[in-house]
Amino acid sequence: MTTISQDSINNAAWSACDSLRGALDGAFYKDYVLALLFLKYMSDLWLEKKAAHEERYDGDAARVARALARERFTIPDGCDFYSLHAQRELPEVKLPRHLTHDEEKPYSLGERLNIAFAKLEEANPKKLEGVFSTIDFNSEVLGDTKDRHRRLANLLGDFNKPELDLRPSRLGGQDIIGNTYEYLIERFAGDAGKKGGEFYTPRPVAQLMARLIAARPGSTICDPACGSGSLLIRVAEEIKRTAATDQERRDFALCGQESNYGTWSLARMNMFLHDMDAARIERGDTLNSPKLLEGGALMRFDIVVANPPFSLDKWGAEHAAADPFKRFWRGVPPKSKGDYAFISHMVEAMKPETGRMAVVVPHGVLFRGGAEGAIRRQLVEENLLKAVIGLPANLFFGTGIPAAILIFDRAKAEHVGTDVLFIDASREFASIRTQNILTDEHITHIVETFVAFAEVEKYAHRATQEEIRGNDFNLNIPRYVDTFEEEEEIDIAEVQKEIDRLEVDLADVRVKMNDHLAQLGLVPAKEK
Repeated sequence: MTTISQDSINNAAWSACDSLRGALDGAFYKDYVLALLFLKYMSDLWLEKKAAHEERYDGDAARVARALARERFTIPDGCDFYSLHAQRELPEVKLPRHLTHDEEKPYSLGERLNIAFAKLEEANPKKLEGVFSTIDFNSEVLGDTKDRHRRLANLLGDFNKPELDLRPSRLGGQDIIGNTYEYLIERFAGDAGKKGGEFYTPRPVAQLMARLIAARPGSTICDPACGSGSLLIRVAEEIKRTAATDQERRDFALCGQESNYGTWSLARMNMFLHDMDAARIERGDTLNSPKLLEGGALMRFDIVVANPPFSLDKWGAEHAAADPFKRFWRGVPPKSKGDYAFISHMVEAMKPETGRMAVVVPHGVLFRGGAEGAIRRQLVEENLLKAVIGLPANLFFGTGIPAAILIFDRAKAEHVGTDVLFIDASREFASIRTQNILTDEHITHIVETFVAFAEVEKYAHRATQEEIRGNDFNLNIPRYVDTFEEEEEIDIAEVQKEIDRLEVDLADVRVKMNDHLAQLGLVPAKEK
């Protein structure tokens, strides 16, 4: 059987979006497209599992049913993609009792899809409960009854293409469906502008953070602003990439929290499609209502990573002084800038002696004064800050501003003492259309510099605490990494000679030009 390629699935899935593109804003239609891709994958996987069990048990229905009941998910009869696709041309259908209590009522295609996804949640409560609750396939957002039916029927048809056969036997053991899901999320993020950037960390940035933080087998990993889960997945994949055994490759625990309901749903689906559905992804506002708790206290993790929203306004500063988890004892960040609120939460969520964290921040975090300056000073004096890495501009969807990655390490003193490494990677990028990206070479250069923790001329500087204190705890990278390039000395005498030569040439050209104009009768001929 021919193995399907990543590009062919990506292209077919993106092409399927045409049925809704233009009718809806990208921020909305992504929910419908991603939900149907999810259902298509589950249906193909379920059919292949069922076929394998039927072959193994010679078609014994009872034994096949028992085997299917032990799978990590189930699909109720009539709720799979192919049952819905078969009925797509029918305006209304009466559904059987196991799907609805009213067998006499005719249901539209939008209603049938809603029922199928609701039943899918009910059949898999631990993995999918609430995941599809905000997606209404019968919404007037999709048009009036006739237009809605046409669009949904076309979308089902778009996903029923040979190149979207998502059975595992056609995927060659690769994580193609998870990659396709993230490909679509990234494309939607790019199309959705600023709003999109809130739910997706560009893959190269997430890969860089995963390699910098270098989680090991056995790690507990948390992202308190997890969006669609891409950063958590990259950290887990780095463990898989570097682990020595299959057991080690699966030896990690993922936790996350996301405040946006729709994005939380994406994260749950994303984890399932990457075969990481044991991840605990909570829904809620991390700063005002943290859900990753243990015995009434914050859970502590080996690894904490995040790309939180930049300078979040109205983040809850009015309640921070009375925070029951005492996360803001170093100071309460300004109410109009929540950057240090997320940093404070993340630092407190690290394990006391061994925890490590990486967080993406806007550059203002490095030098703003007031309450932020006081918190920054405290973090440096506690010897928690290990590195400040400046990134290029225009890496993130929705904002062209450059950002930085801060690395914190509670065991830092054991490895590098009290120094802080500053890396200026602002020129490490390649441009693709309107977006800058980090290539594999750029990522490797940054990571190797961080691991070496040494001086690199015009690129990295190892600053002492005394040096940072002398800068009044301002962490602005140009204060520590001198990237100034001296201009080449100019030989004035040679420049004057070149000017004289050019003036002679210009005079000769003017004479020739006048001769040509005179021959054309455009100027009087000069007497010789």
